Amino acid sequence: MKKYVIIYFILLLIGAHGHLLYNQSFAKANEPVVIPDEAIRLRILANSDSDEDQALKREIRDRVNEEINQWVADLTSVEAARELIKSRLPIIQGIAEEVVKEKQAGQEVQVDFGTVRFPTKLYGQFLYPAGEYEAILITLGKGEGANWWCVLFPPLCFLDFSNGEAVKEEGPKKEEPKEETSNEEKQQVEVKFFLVEFLSKLF
Repeated sequence: MKKYVIIYFILLLIGAHGHLLYNQSFAKANEPVVIPDEAIRLRILANSDSDEDQALKREIRDRVNEEINQWVADLTSVEAARELIKSRLPIIQGIAEEVVKEKQAGQEVQVDFGTVRFPTKLYGQFLYPAGEYEAILITLGKGEGANWWCVLFPPLCFLDFSNGEAVKEEGPKKEEPKEETSNEEKQQVEVKFFLVEFLSKLF
């Protein structure tokens, strides 16, 4: 019986190694894009972590992204993008409020443009340091739920930087709203927990 357990464990290690090699090859073919120094971001803070509030946040994200991507598609300078976005903040406010009304959420919507605090993030092999960055900030209700963010200009909102790995900062800092955790991250945690439990039973 012990022999079969050892064989199973070896096969498990081989499978894990193969999965790792596949992920490394995939990552090389899909390298993350480095955020330029001159960029305009979008950050959306959900009211809370409830399913309804998070779904509302994602709906507003999709509507706002669709609209702004059309605005900046042909722009070549951050100055032009900045002026255009600032002049159309009422439109962004209107889009968010329309979604809130459709979903009967009854939440206040606040749209600001300026320097916004972002936490340190590790996305693939690239580290994006914490700091104050130029961004549109959409706050829904109390703004205490997990947030989502991407880069509007240059248009990089096809990359969800929120699903990177949070990097803990040293020293006392103002608590940041939680960021979304991808399904892949959750699965990795579950696999690691399974392996630890399995090995503890063996030894």
